[in-house]
Amino acid sequence: MSTVSKFVGVVKGYRRGGARQYNNQVLVQVFTDPKAVGGLVGAKVIARDAHGNVYRGRVVKVHSFKNYVVVARFKPNIPGQLIGSHVEIVV
Repeated sequence: MSTVSKFVGVVKGYRRGGARQYNNQVLVQVFTDPKAVGGLVGAKVIARDAHGNVYRGRVVKVHSFKNYVVVARFKPNIPGQLIGSHVEIVV
């Protein structure tokens, strides 16, 4: 039997680099211990907006072990109004 772990995170912004912005990828800061950040790769991410829309994504890589930030890819892209909001990470 497997246990389901849930973590809470905050959307910090879109992933950016050089002269472009990746609208389908966001940086999520996770509230957890540092050892668990690496184990979140492949976990599902659920974001909800004020209108009841649900956006589902997946953690694709760790962005910063020091600051507990991961990169999550969403399809469809999350709107900019969700930056700063809480998301749910299900392992």
